[in-house]
Amino acid sequence: MDCRWKLSVLVWTFVATSAAQVRDARGDEPPSATAVPVDDDAVTRPAPLPTASPESAPVPAAPVKKSPAKAPPKKTPPAFPGPKVLPPTGPYKPLFFDNDFSSKDKPGEPDILGEEAKLMKFELFDTDFVFSTGGELRHRYMNQDNRLQPGGPGHDTYNLLRWRHYVDLKAGDTFRFYVEGINADSWGEDLPIQPTDVNRWDLLNAFVDVHLFDTDTGSHTLRYGRQELLFGRQRLVSPLDWANTRRNFEGFRYMVKDKDWKFDAFAVNPVNSATGYRNVFEFDNKFDKANRDVWFSGTYFTYTGIENANLDLYWLWLNNTEPVAGRADGRRHTLGSRYSWLVPIEQERVWDFDVEGAYQFGDDDGERVNAGFITAVAGHTWKKALWTPRLSGLAYFGSGDVDRSDGQTNTFDVLFPLGHAYWALSDNLSGQNLIDLCAQLEVKPTAKSSLVGAYHKFRLASDDDVVYNVAGAPFGTPNNGTDVGDALDVYGYYAFNANLDIQMGYSWFWYGEFIERTVPRDDASQFYVQTSLRY
Repeated sequence: MDCRWKLSVLVWTFVATSAAQVRDARGDEPPSATAVPVDDDAVTRPAPLPTASPESAPVPAAPVKKSPAKAPPKKTPPAFPGPKVLPPTGPYKPLFFDNDFSSKDKPGEPDILGEEAKLMKFELFDTDFVFSTGGELRHRYMNQDNRLQPGGPGHDTYNLLRWRHYVDLKAGDTFRFYVEGINADSWGEDLPIQPTDVNRWDLLNAFVDVHLFDTDTGSHTLRYGRQELLFGRQRLVSPLDWANTRRNFEGFRYMVKDKDWKFDAFAVNPVNSATGYRNVFEFDNKFDKANRDVWFSGTYFTYTGIENANLDLYWLWLNNTEPVAGRADGRRHTLGSRYSWLVPIEQERVWDFDVEGAYQFGDDDGERVNAGFITAVAGHTWKKALWTPRLSGLAYFGSGDVDRSDGQTNTFDVLFPLGHAYWALSDNLSGQNLIDLCAQLEVKPTAKSSLVGAYHKFRLASDDDVVYNVAGAPFGTPNNGTDVGDALDVYGYYAFNANLDIQMGYSWFWYGEFIERTVPRDDASQFYVQTSLRY
């Protein structure tokens, strides 16, 4: 039984290797309100024109004006359906320091509120500066019952309000200074405030970029300061935009970007309570400070040079010198890979596939870590059908401890995930000691709207382990069955324009025998309405 995750990783490796052989003609992006394009922000520069010496150059009868060599057209990377949480539209990106307003002055582009304050150019001390400023105001009404959270079970209705504002200054081609503030507030709740709910008047991002040099291997940039992190499909590293306060870190990041690939190396400390390593009551009304007892480091490589495909390879290291008993943390290395590919069927349909897995090793509170996860997604989009439906299925396995007395732990640590997008919108579970089978249907009634329905069936990966809630806290006692329950998510989204959107959803969670035996409560539900205004 303790070899199941090992077999899963071997199977995943075989599937990913076989998938790499797929070579189909490029197709259109599969329609999905959650499509997240693969990053491709490398700059292609024209090669210098050759020059002849005066002695060998013939004298022309008349001067011939040469046109400068043109850079080859930039390759448009494939786009894959992303996590269920819908990202901002248009020039606004999941990370505001990646916003792209380069098309604001192009003819035919729609006007966007706040674009006048973007890419404002001026000269000072013989240096060209580019200044941008903007932000977001977001409100969410919550109505929930019987979630797996501290202080529960119970009914709670409350409001979440978040304001973010940033200033971005680029000095020439070498320096960049970026600062982003946040005020995340909550009111009306009856249950205890969650660590992801409040972060009043604080710094979310504050960093400096130094563009070091350009080589044949791409542009090299060093970043230092407070910053958010986002890698891959956000299964392990995410800013967690669903939360009222987003995760942030403090430290170094080295970035290399080329036309077909990019490489990141980082070493940071978690900062705010959304990371799980700070007490929300201690820092609610204080300036956040990095937790120097916890280091999060790693490297992340992404390759997009394969037609209609994306490959990620990564090593992540969490080093918590003060591990918490009962939680999956400690000193853990995570080695993993992800492969995504599209299979277009002429212009009518497209298949999309995504496979990811990782092996985790190290030590946790005196026990040897031997854990892993594997997940696979397969989807099919009918591009010419009414509402361009996409039907997809997901399978997920996150290992759990198979013998609590053998001196090793098999419970996988999901690190810093966007759990809300993967393990049901009701936010009851994390991906530790979990099996999830999910079917999902997405439709687009209009170009500006999307409707999504997803059904989950949850089981424990090991009955000698317990359930872990969305914050990674253990619930229940072992050997009480493996049926965690079933969940149904239904939500819709409408984007009035790039600035304004509204989202509404309802989630049901029907608890299984494990919850009924160990932490009994009525079934859970959650309703929300969220409005976002970006400027």
